[in-house]
Amino acid sequence: MSTQLGLASRILRKGVRNYSSKAILAPGQKLQGYKVQQVRKVPELELTAITLQHEATGAQHLHIDREDSNNVFAVGFHTPVSNDTGVPHILEHTTLCGSEKYPVRDPFFKMLNRSLATFMNAFTASDYTIYPFATTNPVDYANLRDVYMDAAFHPKLDRLDFKQEGWRLEHEVPTDVSTPIQFKGVVYNEMKGQTSDANYLYYCRMQQAMFPGTTYEYVSGGDPKYITDLTHEQLLGFHKEHYHPSNARFYTYGNFPLEDHLAAIGERLEGFQKSEVPFVNKVATPWTGSKSVESTCALDPMSPVDRQTKLSLSYLTNESSDTFETFSMRLLSYLLLDGHASPMYKALIDTNLGSEFSSNTGYDNSTSTSSMSIGLQGVKDSDVEKVRETIKTVIEQVKQEGFDPKRIEAAIHQMELGQKHKTADFGLTIMHGVTSGWFNGVDPVDLLEINKNLDRLKTELQSGNFFESRIDKYLLNNPHTLSFTMRPDEKYTADLITEEQTRLANKVEKLTEQDRLEIAKDGKDLLVSQDKQEDLSCLPSLQLSDIALKAKHTVLEHTGLCNTPVQWRTTSTNGLTYFRAISSLPSLPDDLKMYLPLFCDALLSLGTRQQSMAEIDEEIRLYTGGLRATTTLSTNHSDIDHIEEGIALVGNCLDRNIDKMYTILAKLIHETNFDDVEKLKTLINGNASSMVNSIADSGHIFARTFAGSSLTPSMHNAELMGGMTQVNFMSRLAAQQDISDVVEKLKQISSAVLTQSSLRIAITSGEDAVESNTNALVKFIQGLPTEGKTISTNSNPFVPEYKKSFFPLPFQVNFSAQVLRGVPYTHADGASLQVLSSLMTNHYLHREIREKNGAYGGGARYGGLNGLFSFYSYRDPRTLETLDTFTNSVDWVQKRKFTDQEIIESKLSIFQSVDAPQSVSEEGMLQFVNGVSHEMRQMRREALLKVTQDDIKRVAQEYLDQAVKENRSSTALLGEATDRIAAENGWHINQWGEAVKE
Repeated sequence: MSTQLGLASRILRKGVRNYSSKAILAPGQKLQGYKVQQVRKVPELELTAITLQHEATGAQHLHIDREDSNNVFAVGFHTPVSNDTGVPHILEHTTLCGSEKYPVRDPFFKMLNRSLATFMNAFTASDYTIYPFATTNPVDYANLRDVYMDAAFHPKLDRLDFKQEGWRLEHEVPTDVSTPIQFKGVVYNEMKGQTSDANYLYYCRMQQAMFPGTTYEYVSGGDPKYITDLTHEQLLGFHKEHYHPSNARFYTYGNFPLEDHLAAIGERLEGFQKSEVPFVNKVATPWTGSKSVESTCALDPMSPVDRQTKLSLSYLTNESSDTFETFSMRLLSYLLLDGHASPMYKALIDTNLGSEFSSNTGYDNSTSTSSMSIGLQGVKDSDVEKVRETIKTVIEQVKQEGFDPKRIEAAIHQMELGQKHKTADFGLTIMHGVTSGWFNGVDPVDLLEINKNLDRLKTELQSGNFFESRIDKYLLNNPHTLSFTMRPDEKYTADLITEEQTRLANKVEKLTEQDRLEIAKDGKDLLVSQDKQEDLSCLPSLQLSDIALKAKHTVLEHTGLCNTPVQWRTTSTNGLTYFRAISSLPSLPDDLKMYLPLFCDALLSLGTRQQSMAEIDEEIRLYTGGLRATTTLSTNHSDIDHIEEGIALVGNCLDRNIDKMYTILAKLIHETNFDDVEKLKTLINGNASSMVNSIADSGHIFARTFAGSSLTPSMHNAELMGGMTQVNFMSRLAAQQDISDVVEKLKQISSAVLTQSSLRIAITSGEDAVESNTNALVKFIQGLPTEGKTISTNSNPFVPEYKKSFFPLPFQVNFSAQVLRGVPYTHADGASLQVLSSLMTNHYLHREIREKNGAYGGGARYGGLNGLFSFYSYRDPRTLETLDTFTNSVDWVQKRKFTDQEIIESKLSIFQSVDAPQSVSEEGMLQFVNGVSHEMRQMRREALLKVTQDDIKRVAQEYLDQAVKENRSSTALLGEATDRIAAENGWHINQWGEAVKE
């Protein structure tokens, strides 16, 4: 959606009805202390946009009136920085730790459990900070708005909260002054984890080099090296300067009345007067000549040693305030870089010069002056200059030859489709799409008017030289061009550790006796504060009565075509058809299952003997909203040891293109050319690279999957096809020179899957598209083979095993998981286990793992569908101590008596996801994919609502306490190696490059 939000349509300057309140609004009108600036209807997005200004303070407000029950509120502030201490990021955290009206510790996290919010979060960007939430409940909306507003404008900003959330010096054991002093803090550890992500580090360092002398040369999130320079007084000063209505933007979206928003917000702004907004330079001084900068990162043990260089060419482009130029440059970036048919993909990826594009590749208008970057990762050091020259050559060729008109038509088609998708989080999508521009002086409504820019584009394309002139101006003859290269350094991680140790030693050395006494006192005081039982009666809360007793019923029709079951969901889809098919897999040996994700990707990557993938990709973009093939796993709703494995085919298109969508799908299934070894090698390299890069951001998910893989068949297969086992497998395939055996494996899979007898289909469309879909489906199904070839397998019955596994990785933080078996979806105890996981997270694990020990996240979760109870931590400075915390939580829950309110809150937090609005394309999918009927969902709902204290104690004893005492759990750790994690202590150490042992 962000791609489309830079575009535009006809401006209607007359008064437009605000349908929520039935009031006629027009520019210049005054309302609740605000002055209406503009009212514009945007028919392509079915909304009315209204901008207003608060007269007393100058606060800006954008209201999107749309018939959507998932209403959004956000308040944001312009927060550019002039150093790397991460002050806006730490302020974002500390702001949510208590306020004047709600003086409890951490009301933000506590409101997560007193609400039915469909979304709650806060974000720190390069030059702004924003606090959004979404909910369908008007009482909930008012509650959350009040908490957010009080937090933003009247926070406590307590010194101990700053130390907890930002950074502090504290004894390893706060109650024992004989233990060493350490750096601790949530943001400090979050950013240590963030900067361990080589893709983030590359983007960050490139931006710093690209925008010297501006706010963008600093890391707004904070660089760990400098976070420890920030003082509490500086935090208070930053809040006073920046968190003022004059520096604020308010955003509201949905079908709640605008007048109610303005009255409530206006009341909160009383007493504020206009103030001067702090100035920080955001405009880069254009260079007179290009520059070259080099940097280093950690050596990645999961990737080939000789292919870890990253490089890019970056160009300073237009001012973000020029919305049409921004739209044009986005389109140019799409044409140059997106998909198999793009000239850069052909020249850089298809040739295996690199594994995938660098993390900064593309057009970026998140800064005041935008930029475009083209780069690669997974490059041989000897190929660096060749990559640079190839980029320049392709740009020159494109200028001379132009783009195929069909490619431009395909891009416009994607925009048309984007306007028609009905997504559940549309209001948040719009918010994200307009925010950075809004904080850089762009009229946010201009960013919504897609058709206006499309109309102008079509006119200017007819005049010729449209893209050529921009290529010439911004890419070929632009002195502000940065060549940025990052190479691995095997000493990088050790140097980081040494730097941190030296910095810590320097601070400790300068401590006076009084400082030491204060550190000891603060450590104990913080513990007391964290353990204190608070009176939370000041916080608003919904009640169980706010949860509907009956689940929303999605009307589905089930028919058959050619002996294939078809599920129909007929509803308003804006002229789109959504298609999903699942082909159940025959029994396959594990070594072949490992190839299934590659097989699915190959269908959309290799092309056929008659057509290149570039040609097919153009057809897909011209006639569909995208096609996907993925592996799918579902655990039986009544038996966690029984699973269905399958391949899912997913796509959507405008109803006029139904025949074409099924024709393209059939072509990919029947004609994919697995013998195209060069294209296959490109795919393997790209997959291996992207999977390795995903670990730093999702390590807790990888840990949880691996730990669960020895407990149930479903997680065993999930690990094979998407866990650390698959990451290692793809990395080993990428290192192979001869992949002829891979080709044979893919052909073997192709001969056994995607048959008529294995298929079931789900269609979501309008009533008028049912006949077209029916006719096209009959042809599609009849074209599939009736049966597939049988592949011999000697699979043994699955037997749970309980293991401890460790993956040493070059991260500054760790990821951990401990997993236990639970019960199937329809079992009566499943609901109690789910409530238990919520209570353990909110009343023990969050406090112990995040607040006390500085991990970015941690808790317990119960998978209702897969039947596993999991403990986890995320970006955690600790390893074995966190595992002790998991064990201690089981003892804690046995002794803890929960109040009725705490149990209600745990249920509210669960129903946030149970009752979250669904996108049209997802309606009915729980039944189609998992076989969970409406009746089963209703039974589960009733069971959740009925869970009692006795139920919680019983399942904790039966499923957790006994399992922990009998060592019936599996554990996985990813992160820094330590002497205590060794084979002699019962750990299996997975060295990278070896076959992973589950």
